[in-house]
Amino acid sequence: MRRFIAVLHARNLEFFRDRAVMVWNFVRPFSIVLVFAFVFSGGPRDIFKVGVCGDGAAARRDVVFLKTRHVRFIPVADLDGALVKVRHHQLDMVLDVRGKPRYWINADAPNGYLLERMLSDSAGADGTPAFERNALAGREIRYVDFVAPGIFAMNMMFSCLFGVGYVIVRYRKNGVLKRLKATPLSPFEFLAAHIVSRLFLVVLVSAIVYVGCDALLDLAMNGSYLLLAATFALGAVCLISLGLLTAARLTSEEFAGGVLNVLIWPMMVFSGVWFSLEGTHPWVQKFAQVFPLTHLVSAARAIMLDGAGAADVYPQLLALGVMSAVFLTLAVGLFRWE
Repeated sequence: MRRFIAVLHARNLEFFRDRAVMVWNFVRPFSIVLVFAFVFSGGPRDIFKVGVCGDGAAARRDVVFLKTRHVRFIPVADLDGALVKVRHHQLDMVLDVRGKPRYWINADAPNGYLLERMLSDSAGADGTPAFERNALAGREIRYVDFVAPGIFAMNMMFSCLFGVGYVIVRYRKNGVLKRLKATPLSPFEFLAAHIVSRLFLVVLVSAIVYVGCDALLDLAMNGSYLLLAATFALGAVCLISLGLLTAARLTSEEFAGGVLNVLIWPMMVFSGVWFSLEGTHPWVQKFAQVFPLTHLVSAARAIMLDGAGAADVYPQLLALGVMSAVFLTLAVGLFRWE
């Protein structure tokens, strides 16, 4: 019992003396709660998102369905762009109230099915015009097709950040970096070797995962495999550079894990991995642009689902390239062996 109490006392002292870790254990849950409170603020959330093409304000007086509660009606200027969002599960339905009323849904989306039933029930009531049903041409985009690029990118994010940042902090804590300092090895050479090693492993694992998922699920792929591979490779370089920057000076593995979680959780929430940010607060959509995962998911999804070319995803690739250069430059400049 005395030995047990001695170890218990030593571990407690280690925790409380590491003030960064102790403070982080209080700050992290509090900040997460505040972030989610802001994202989902504004009263009860709408369950469905419907795009309205035409004068929605005038149509509300004539169409009973447009007065339905818990449905967010979003004005749409480009009908073709709105139909793409329906295919990608970013909108549950699109209504065209110009001329003869029409609507579009994704047949594979449960929300679209429920909205169609609600619309048909309201048709004819109080003089409401009946809507003409239009099926979307081409292969329907399933939810698994929509979410697959985000899952591949998220898996890459975990591997890059923890596989590089956490490992280097452990090297520093165990004195490995201190020994390397006595060699002719420069910080740039050391970090570059980590980038190439992790990039090779991440690309290899991601390729195997993609081939396996495609064989089982027949994922939608309308673009170039070479462009998709280049996009994921550039995204991996950016995320690895961010992991190196995180580990440039940290000496505590616990604190490094907390810092990495601070980077990971906002990216998982705001980068559109699991759901579309369509219809969210404008500040949330702007804030999402600071994360490399947002640009990686956006580019990969456009290539796989829309068949986008290099010119179409050029803004996302440029953002990833600039972020990679900034992160790597800062990581080399701030890196310390001890």
